[in-house]
Amino acid sequence: MSKEKESVLAGFKAFLMRGNVIDLAVAVVIGAAFTNVVNSVVKGIINPVVGAFGTKDLDKYSSCIQSPCETNAAGEVVTGIPIMWGTVLSAVLTFVITAAVVYFLMVLPMARYLARRARQQAAKEEVKEVMEVSELEVLKEIRDALVAQRGGSGQSSS
Repeated sequence: MSKEKESVLAGFKAFLMRGNVIDLAVAVVIGAAFTNVVNSVVKGIINPVVGAFGTKDLDKYSSCIQSPCETNAAGEVVTGIPIMWGTVLSAVLTFVITAAVVYFLMVLPMARYLARRARQQAAKEEVKEVMEVSELEVLKEIRDALVAQRGGSGQSSS
């Protein structure tokens, strides 16, 4: 293989092995699995609650722009122009639930953790700065004591 091809392959391997690419792949897989959970919550909990006021299937909610709207047994529109606002409502509910779960279970705890970690880091830096200042004071005291022992001149004899 030529050096250029080896360089391209090495670059590609480095790209794949970066943490953020692997994190993104994990996020996509978990997101796909999480979509099934959210869809189940919408179909198993939200839809029955909405069904208490109408039909259980949100996809059945629609309005007709051009009458008459008729569908066949397969649910395909035969005549008219329907607006399927129930499908849109279901998608919006799924999005809101997904966003709420992601925010409250992932984003908010991570933000709190990072803030706490930043406070701890700042406290460590503050302690380190205080220690450096106290060390400097001790060194100044030692210097002053040495100067006093030499007779107060502060200059070395040559």
